[in-house]
Amino acid sequence: MNSFRVIDTGIRDGRRQIAFDQALIDARKAGAIPDTIRFLRFPPTALIGRHQALSRELRVDYCRANGIRMVRRITGGGAIYFDEGQLGWSLVFDRASLGIASLPELARRICEAAAAGLRTLGVDARYRPRNDIEVGGRKVSGTGGFFDGDTLFYQGTVLVDLDPARMLAALNVPEAKLARRGLDSAAQRIVTLKELLGAAPAIDRVQAALLEGFSAELGIAPTRGEITAHEEALATRYHDEEIGSDAFVAEIDDPRPSDSVRLGSHTGAGGTVTAYVRVDEARGGRIGEVLLTGDFFVTPPRIVLDLESALCGAAPGEVRGTVEAFFARAGVGLLSAAPADFTRAVEEALETAGTHP
Repeated sequence: MNSFRVIDTGIRDGRRQIAFDQALIDARKAGAIPDTIRFLRFPPTALIGRHQALSRELRVDYCRANGIRMVRRITGGGAIYFDEGQLGWSLVFDRASLGIASLPELARRICEAAAAGLRTLGVDARYRPRNDIEVGGRKVSGTGGFFDGDTLFYQGTVLVDLDPARMLAALNVPEAKLARRGLDSAAQRIVTLKELLGAAPAIDRVQAALLEGFSAELGIAPTRGEITAHEEALATRYHDEEIGSDAFVAEIDDPRPSDSVRLGSHTGAGGTVTAYVRVDEARGGRIGEVLLTGDFFVTPPRIVLDLESALCGAAPGEVRGTVEAFFARAGVGLLSAAPADFTRAVEEALETAGTHP
């Protein structure tokens, strides 16, 4: 059995927790730390995915007025609300450690292991593709991750206890997303261990359950260890230089106030892609600028920026060919959304007769 160090970074500012994510990845890539399982918790925090538009996903004024920290993750996926009532977990390890090279297969195995651990608490937790763990069709844990070279970073949450009213007030949950699941509110989609068990289990008991699942299902030996000074120093640097800044959090935002920007959106099996397109009428309606946002996963993240650049100057009839040619030559490690999803979002934006509603 492969040994995995287990650490707990406790309750920290949300941006510092995300900076520690990047520190873990880089330290593992450099061989400075062993394969690691990490537990973490947050004060009231609203986290958006790496490619999401800030004010489209969060109720920014409410968050600011109510002391809810706004944070951008380094992973893709959708917006989530976190506070002391939820437990975060992550695994950082070398691709070869579990003998599985495929990210979809690794994701399935890790989620099934986490679900098996939660079942020891007395709930019927089951993995639901592509990245949820559910009890009776309601989400008790969401997950996601990516490869960075030969290092896998995979993370998840466990809803131990939660104030649904505060979550709904902080997040902008699209009505269309709820309608697809036949729900009236986002609160119907989730369930906590407290609701399932009648009382919230202690956080250390939930940690122990997850470790039991990881050990039994992944064939690893979790061993409690210490956080290194190197990791803390890297995390502080990444926080101060980028992740902790307001500029990083607001790096992608909703440009709808501009009358010259057209909006298109497409939802597929791998998530929603939203395209904001500025049309250059002086050049026959070619794309002047494009911004691609959404809750999809892509590795490496900068692929999205490269695709935006590739689309600039394309005529409406050239979008599909440009996107397909880009992905044919790009070194994409993971793409949850299909190239056609990006094509459809951009084409929908170009087809709109003017501006957003």
